[in-house]
Amino acid sequence: MTSEDYRAALSSAIKEYESLGEQRREIDKRLAQLAQTIGTLSKLIGLTPTVPMGLTDAVRLALRGGVPMSPLEVRERLLAIGVDLSIYSNDLAVIHTVLKRLNEAGEIRLIPRANGKHQFLWAAPPTVLALGPEIAEFIRG
Repeated sequence: MTSEDYRAALSSAIKEYESLGEQRREIDKRLAQLAQTIGTLSKLIGLTPTVPMGLTDAVRLALRGGVPMSPLEVRERLLAIGVDLSIYSNDLAVIHTVLKRLNEAGEIRLIPRANGKHQFLWAAPPTVLALGPEIAEFIRG
């Protein structure tokens, strides 16, 4: 194989990586929508989940919709998908703690707002491989 063959293969791999990342974001968004629909419909017909979801996973699911959300909005989304928050004496404090930990882990991003009511956004997967300056130059070129 020649150097040009390797360049073509690299270009193809980068394009596929970015395409799959975009598909993943769309799938995560749709899964979050469906989870909310399933939770709401289940609640309306009186069903309770047989496999309880942990709060951290529920917050992840709520944020995967791709829309920035405040802690209050996260709480409303959790209630809408059927998460039982009544077991916590201060549900908002618990949600704040989960959001802080997910932010520290890099799973979500904090979006500061001028009014002090910050929002959180699901951290999208990276769109470009960070393998070094040569590859960055190749991508730009």
